Amino acid sequence: MSGVLSAPGFPEAAIRSRAREGAARAFPSTDGYGLTLFGAGGTGGEPRTAAPRGGDALDAMRLVPPVFVPQRLEKLTDLAREPLYGDVELATDIGGFRSSLPVYVSAFGSTQVASSGLGLAASRQAGRLGIPLVIGENVVPTNGFAGASGSGSADASADTGDSMLARLRAYEQELPDDMGGLAFQQSTEDADAEVWNQIYSAPAAKALLESGRLAFELKVGQGAKPGLGGMTVLKREVAAQLADRYSTDESVFADGQGEDDRVLRSSSPGTFTAEILRQQIRFMRNNYPRARIWVKLPPGRDIHEAAVVAWASGADSVTVDGAEGGSGWAPSSFLDQVGLPLGECLRRLGPPSRSNCLLASGRMWEGARAAKALALGARAVGLGRAALLAADEDPQDGIARLVTCLAFELRLLISALGKYTPAALDPEDVWLPETAGPYLHP
Repeated sequence: MSGVLSAPGFPEAAIRSRAREGAARAFPSTDGYGLTLFGAGGTGGEPRTAAPRGGDALDAMRLVPPVFVPQRLEKLTDLAREPLYGDVELATDIGGFRSSLPVYVSAFGSTQVASSGLGLAASRQAGRLGIPLVIGENVVPTNGFAGASGSGSADASADTGDSMLARLRAYEQELPDDMGGLAFQQSTEDADAEVWNQIYSAPAAKALLESGRLAFELKVGQGAKPGLGGMTVLKREVAAQLADRYSTDESVFADGQGEDDRVLRSSSPGTFTAEILRQQIRFMRNNYPRARIWVKLPPGRDIHEAAVVAWASGADSVTVDGAEGGSGWAPSSFLDQVGLPLGECLRRLGPPSRSNCLLASGRMWEGARAAKALALGARAVGLGRAALLAADEDPQDGIARLVTCLAFELRLLISALGKYTPAALDPEDVWLPETAGPYLHP
């Protein structure tokens, strides 16, 4: 399956090499060991002194270990020896789930890429790793609940392809007894499929529900196209079959004679106010009392207000999807110029209280970027495009190797900061060159 998927503007080659070789790729190639002088410019590039295109401050930041490390002294006393990076404990509570790492796999939705077998591959590997998995919206309308036809009942035994139940079972079959959890996402347009109702009553989900490892995530928006709903390109014949559920536009891709067979299909992003969000969370709490409640927010300018409303209304977790996030197809102007970068989202949010779980996604694939997000208040980071690329490189173990490398880097970095859990990180651990000061909520 290697090479089927491409990701322009994303560090695809580095991710694929990690999916093949794991933790070894946390270092430069050993071919130059003892012969090459490293440093200053990193592994061959220029030092990162400014934010890249799009203004993402996370990449411009540096992690800054202190000279004095009182938490290391505490660890030394506990261990009766000098602590090492292997003593960093990465297990984390994520939105009510116990995870082996401060990492989860983001939703892929029903994209053609995710429906080509990569969604199932990612489900199996996330389960084996004991990390939470989010199953995205539109999977049921596109691939069906229990089969490709979409007509299977909630207790169908022969789920097929990339259906909702197939992904659930692929994940659960690999899951350790006390780790992980599944979050099922539903957007405004997806509500007609009654995804949450079907999952909540499905015998296949009973074990997850009883063990407290089932969540429903309300999708308020996404990073790839904040303010817009889903967009896909369909053949004219297929678009005609969906015209009663989605808006279609045959003029966008038409040539001079209007003979192009491609049609733009769009869905509504949904309408939210603070009160609508409160009422929606209340509805979820009342109708699905045994499920965790997650909320996914787009990178809007009022991200702080929206997150506070969600937490105050009882959300177990709030996910912020930076403008770098989202693997879906979108207008170029949105991909390049619309939405707050993840670093700015985290700045506006400020470190949440310890009782509030904040998840962050957007260009996550390696330990340093993840550590910065954790230091700025995120409880865990989401792998989206990186997970798909890793699964494409190796459907059996690609994500596992990618995560192994990320976890190795996190242990090195957290230890270097004189700390031994992700929760111990805070804004003092990062420095932003433009301000030469702490990165705090104003």
